[in-house]
Amino acid sequence: MIAVAHPQPVAARRTSDLLARAAVGAFLLVGLGALHLMFVVAGPPAYNTFSSAGRLLGLYLAFAMVCQVLLIARLPLLDRAFGMDRLTGWHRWTGFAVFWLAVLHPSFVILGFARYGQDPVLATALSLSQQVPVLLGLIAVSLIVLIVALSVRIARRRLSYETWHTVHLLFYVVLGLGIVHQVYEGTAFTVNLATQVFWWGLWAFALGALLTGRLIVPLVRNRRHRLRVAAVVSESGDVVSVHITGRHLDRLTARAGQFFLWRFPGHNRWWQVNPFSLSAAPNGRSLRLTAKGIGSTSAGLRDLPVGARVFAEGPYGAFTLARRTRTATLLIAGGIGVTPIRALLEDPDLGRDVIVIYRVRSGNDAVLLGEMRNLARERGARLHLITGRTGGANQPFQPENLRRLVPDITSRDVYVCGPAALTNAILDSLRRLKVPSRQVHAELFRLAG
Repeated sequence: MIAVAHPQPVAARRTSDLLARAAVGAFLLVGLGALHLMFVVAGPPAYNTFSSAGRLLGLYLAFAMVCQVLLIARLPLLDRAFGMDRLTGWHRWTGFAVFWLAVLHPSFVILGFARYGQDPVLATALSLSQQVPVLLGLIAVSLIVLIVALSVRIARRRLSYETWHTVHLLFYVVLGLGIVHQVYEGTAFTVNLATQVFWWGLWAFALGALLTGRLIVPLVRNRRHRLRVAAVVSESGDVVSVHITGRHLDRLTARAGQFFLWRFPGHNRWWQVNPFSLSAAPNGRSLRLTAKGIGSTSAGLRDLPVGARVFAEGPYGAFTLARRTRTATLLIAGGIGVTPIRALLEDPDLGRDVIVIYRVRSGNDAVLLGEMRNLARERGARLHLITGRTGGANQPFQPENLRRLVPDITSRDVYVCGPAALTNAILDSLRRLKVPSRQVHAELFRLAG
């Protein structure tokens, strides 16, 4: 039976969220203010307005890269306050900012030198590229252009997640080249001891957070828990569940609704990693992920041998009951997005006033349906299975139809997980139904897409 617990008070979470927002705002204000102060203290450039603009754009570029490193570090404070979906969105837009600054910074510098020397722009560019620090910077720019070109929507759709993730590892090369370039060309950072301490202290903080969050903590946790595959269960023709055991899992701070980045050493290459949500609430003894065979990693899960080693990075995500503001809950799942929803349905903090909507194309696509029905029966929840193609009269998530299905929807917390098109349609209907935004929680799998 499911043990029912009272919802956690939201005062502590709201305080934590406010602190996180204040920390982000203060970091940006102080960082940008310091950049402009360093720009002014460094004095006017020796050449012209183009050189001056190039120097300022270079400062912006370096700071944007620091921000990108901190986003990649996946700081727990930010993850709990904003959720990985929002952070991934910030990561994407910061990436585009890095791209444009990386293009504009050398362009203005080259124009400045060309105008000062009265030389052709191309000749100036070729001359500057013969200097090693400049050449390293130009190589970094080229790699940034490649990464962004393969990240735009039309190119991203043609790449598997594994390929896309591997390409993004080039950012670490860009990072190394950029730091070396700053050491030799960053005159604004070396004006006095204060600017040097601030600038390299900022980089030390960012790189320290990256190494701690993405390397040291995962290594320590995996050494402690020693995760292994306990069983592999086929749920349907292309969906498989992997049961994982280990030591001291009660000390793993995972919650229903969260996900890990999973690696399977010996089965896949070390750089192949996939974000899979937990499909069962953590119980201190085992973990379970359920995935649909789309990429090479997920498709190969059914071939994992029992006893295979597992390397997990996380847990991540704010798609948990810690975000809840009401005692009544609506859970909406679409397709394989049922995995975190199924875990939430098992969470003892959920309570009993629960409605579940499970949207699939056909009954055969409804993986974990038997488990969902059993959990709903134990909890006294109402489960609606909606099948068929969307269109015509079958528009279950139109505002009027959603309200008909859940008359008190505005008084519930709503958790939504599914394909992007379905999730966006539901979020639009919730806005039109005037469901308060603080009661809406969505997992968009942006990290995987």
